[in-house]
Amino acid sequence: MSHPRGPRTRLIGRAAELSRVERLVCRRSRLVTLTGVAGVGKTRLAQAVADAAQGQFRDGAWLVELSPLRDGALVAHVIAEALPLADQTTRPMIDVVAEYLAERETLLVLDTCEHLAVACALTAEVLLRAAPGLRILTTSRRPLNLIAEEVVILDPLPVPEEGDSTGGENDAMALLAERATQAVPDFTVTDANRRDLVWLCRRLEGLPLAIELAAARLHELSTAELAARLEDRLGVLGNDREAVYGTDPPWHQALRTAIGWSNELCTPQERLLWARVSVFTGTFHAEAVRQVCADDQLPGDRIPALLGALVEASILSWEPTGGGDRYRMLDTLREYGAGWLEAIGERDACRRRHIAHYAARLHRFADRFLTSDQVPLYWALVPERDNLRAALGYALDDGGGSAVALTAVMWPYWTCAGQPREAGHWMDLALERAPEPSADRFTTLVWSCTYATYRGEHAAAQRFADQAQEVADRLGGLRQAGYAAMSRGMALAYAGEPDAGLELLHRATEIFRDTGDAAGMCWVAFRRGLTHTIAGDLDAGLADFAKALDLLGEGSEESYLTAFTLISMGIAHVLSGDTKAADQAGRRALALQFTRDDLLGSAASLSLLAWASAQDGRYPRAAWLFGAASAVWTLAGAVPFVGNPKLGALHLRFSATARQSLGDQRYELLHHQGAKQPRSAAVNFAVSNRDTPP
Repeated sequence: MSHPRGPRTRLIGRAAELSRVERLVCRRSRLVTLTGVAGVGKTRLAQAVADAAQGQFRDGAWLVELSPLRDGALVAHVIAEALPLADQTTRPMIDVVAEYLAERETLLVLDTCEHLAVACALTAEVLLRAAPGLRILTTSRRPLNLIAEEVVILDPLPVPEEGDSTGGENDAMALLAERATQAVPDFTVTDANRRDLVWLCRRLEGLPLAIELAAARLHELSTAELAARLEDRLGVLGNDREAVYGTDPPWHQALRTAIGWSNELCTPQERLLWARVSVFTGTFHAEAVRQVCADDQLPGDRIPALLGALVEASILSWEPTGGGDRYRMLDTLREYGAGWLEAIGERDACRRRHIAHYAARLHRFADRFLTSDQVPLYWALVPERDNLRAALGYALDDGGGSAVALTAVMWPYWTCAGQPREAGHWMDLALERAPEPSADRFTTLVWSCTYATYRGEHAAAQRFADQAQEVADRLGGLRQAGYAAMSRGMALAYAGEPDAGLELLHRATEIFRDTGDAAGMCWVAFRRGLTHTIAGDLDAGLADFAKALDLLGEGSEESYLTAFTLISMGIAHVLSGDTKAADQAGRRALALQFTRDDLLGSAASLSLLAWASAQDGRYPRAAWLFGAASAVWTLAGAVPFVGNPKLGALHLRFSATARQSLGDQRYELLHHQGAKQPRSAAVNFAVSNRDTPP
């Protein structure tokens, strides 16, 4: 299945349920919800269904992990991230996802919907209406309550009958035995331990997660000791101090028993770390755990060993990556840890340390954005996407000041990731919570203006520019006055007033020069070039683009601004008839954009190279590149050049020239070949400057 959730264990039992749900999804129902108590195995069965059914869907099966998400407004964004579809668009993401799925035959697995049930229901309705070939399988502790929904209630695994001391071929026994072997490689079921194993399965009522937690303890306890400990735990269950906060519907008693008992078997330091790591979502890095969780009670040098102990106890799962060890905690276990964290009075402090850790990483990214460190710093943050969203959510809960301080340093990540729509969502929330003037509010307003400008929302961009100017006036900083002028100037230029925009951009240039703001000089040179080009002064535009590249440095591997400057320069060269210079700029831009998987930028560069090839009479190359560009525009969720009428007209003009020269049949064949190539192959061909397509 595409986009899997890390390593998986073998599915034990569930043959009948697997067959039934696969039949429902593939043949009868367009929306199926797997529901049941926490820990019953909904996610694992859904994964197995998707694996089994994938071959029956032309465009595959895709897993969408919703457990880390707390904001229902972003459900469509997370679906887009799971699909081969980027959030690099200016349109509402639900429209982009619906359009992408409309002609496809796809199985979408929405995993863990209960905390976002309303948003998931609304999203499912829109997508099913738009895409006749779509099937949706959801997992949730409660149904979505849609008319089209077919609900399958997943029960615990069958347990040995009362009086059966052998266990036979029972599924619960099979699961316990297999997981015991993982904890103790030489473990076997014998006549001596069989009775205790049967008793454990019965007392844990066949609940898979409870059984797995019990099995993980066999590396330190015998089966007899394990059974005795569990019996003691059941004896005190009536004094239920371990009720988990906010679980709705309530947990199964066997699960509460097994988790509480597993918690008791941990050392005090292990229990404390379990509680503290509950502030993380998705996967998290060992160093992040040290930064957020370590203190006098949990010394930093003890964190690796404690993480290892929690992995051995099946509280955490370990996911080795090229970027170092990462860990994940099941939602149910995270809920338990979060309950304890609140009970011991550490929730707010731990969340603030989580915010501070990610804010520090973002600050470093912002400081090094226009350098060769940009790409590695960006890729280091990509696996932290879930925790960046969690930090924003915690900051909003903590108050407006914390939230706007975080959005003020999130812009490098959102910019490199090409997420202007999600950026606007979080920035709007942060600005609403923090209306008082501050440097962080100013920076957030500047980037809100930038993203609104890119989205073509001219009235919103002007409003943000006005507010940024007001804050700059209140703060009285000269540098801030420069950024306020630059933001307003760019907004005016995109709104069709380039002359007024240029006046403000020249003012910003003077301020940045006087204050020695090197980054500001780079940004404003690029934006002057854009504005001159919009106004039709190509020579002035090219001169400003060259200035921007000179300021960035000839040997710099900075990707974002260099690439966009090169694309803009290439467009100006095409308009002035310098095909060779346009081709050189486009190939260099494309190579830079590929280093950070910039779909929107890559689509623009491929289009520019197609234009240059058509202009130069290299029509087979042009047709192939137009096909490659169209595929990437689709993945980016956008039409060519995001609907810009002038650039769209150029795109149509050059593609028509290539079609007329080649004839419809040959043009369509080459276009189709380019569209079907893997993106890496398309980039290699485009950058190579060869005439003969692969």
